[in-house]
Order: sequence, then C-alpha cells, then structure tokens
Amino acid sequence: MEQLTIKELYHDLSKTLAKELLEEKTYPWEALPCIGEYILKLGETLDEAEYEKKGDNVWIAKTAKVAPTAYINGPAIIGKEAEVRHCAFIRGNALVGECAVVGNSTELKNVILFDKVQVPHYNYVGDSILGYKSHMGAGSITSNVKSDKKLVVVKAANTHIETGLKKFGAMLGDEVEVGCGSVLNPGTVVGSNSNIYPLSSVRGVVPSDSIYKKGNEIVEKQ
Repeated sequence: MEQLTIKELYHDLSKTLAKELLEEKTYPWEALPCIGEYILKLGETLDEAEYEKKGDNVWIAKTAKVAPTAYINGPAIIGKEAEVRHCAFIRGNALVGECAVVGNSTELKNVILFDKVQVPHYNYVGDSILGYKSHMGAGSITSNVKSDKKLVVVKAANTHIETGLKKFGAMLGDEVEVGCGSVLNPGTVVGSNSNIYPLSSVRGVVPSDSIYKKGNEIVEKQ
C-alpha cells in the first residue's frame, strides 16, 4: 500500500544518517531488525573530527549536548547539535538525528530519529522510526509489543500487512505531532503532517495531512 512506504512517509532521506539503510527497504518497519548492525558499520566511518567514540560502540557528535546524568548504551549514534537531557535512557540500537532532542526521563530502544525530532518529556520510544521534525508530547509513548504477544500486523483500510515482527512500535512520517499522554499501539503508522489529539489511543493507519481525534474519528486537515 503506497501510503505506508518509506517514499511516502519520509520525503527527504538526507535528513537522517540512516539514508542508506532506508533506501534498501520498501516499508520502514523492514529496517527495524537491521538498526544495530547498521549503526556499528556506520559508526566506524564517521569523521573523527566531528564525532567522538565513547565506551562500547557509542559515537557522539562533538557539537551535541549530553547531560552527565544521561545513560547511553551502544550501539548508538548521537548526531550533530542534538541534545540528550537529564536522566535520558538510551538502551541501544539508537540513531539520534541532528538537532534532535531526547528529553528528561525519555527512554529509547531500537529507533531511528530523523533530524530535528523531539521526544522531550517522559517518552518511551521503542522499535520505531520518527520522521523529520516529528514531535511527541509529554508522556506520549510507543507500545511495541501486543498484549497477546502475537506478531504485529499493520492494518489499513481493506489492507492487512504481516510484518513478521513481535516488536514494532510506530512509524511516524515527517512533521507529525503527537499530543500529550497518547499511546501509539503496536503497528501504528501515522502519515506525514498529521496531528494526534492528546490522550489518544491510536491503532492502525492515520493518513497524511489528517487529524486523529478519537477512536475512528479521523478528519482531513483544512
């Protein structure tokens, strides 16, 4: 389904260091099992004048700001001008883009954050890809495992796609706004330039240029 492809969700792959990885795939979730290995290969090619390797397989741009209380486990890359704030918890397999913000008490695991992504307050983002300039409001999370522990299926109108993945959070397109306190359930895909109302429980596919209000109430942006 065209609206679920990398081409439709992410309009400019130059806005992420994961460009080469994503160019090889059709759907973004196909990249999830490859993130860790990709970071290990990419990290060794980064310019030592711009990035410093710290600990085991952690590369941090010299222009990035990382709070002394933040914890970063490798493999991970923190991009130029990014900010990792107080008590952020980066568990590994995390590629944080340029000028991105990883906020206080935010937890990341197996993720790609495009440039200028903001997950600034009490967020959990696991097994997910967040497009350029996307933003998750305070306390909003990606739920990445189904309660019945079955494999995740992406469900759009008249289309079900078997992903073969047990862990799959959310795919957010470019410039998506997720309201505070929202839960993005496993297999959620939100098209570019869409908004999610606060305190929402989101499932399935939200088309681009839409507003998700509640339940199945999705309206086109005017």
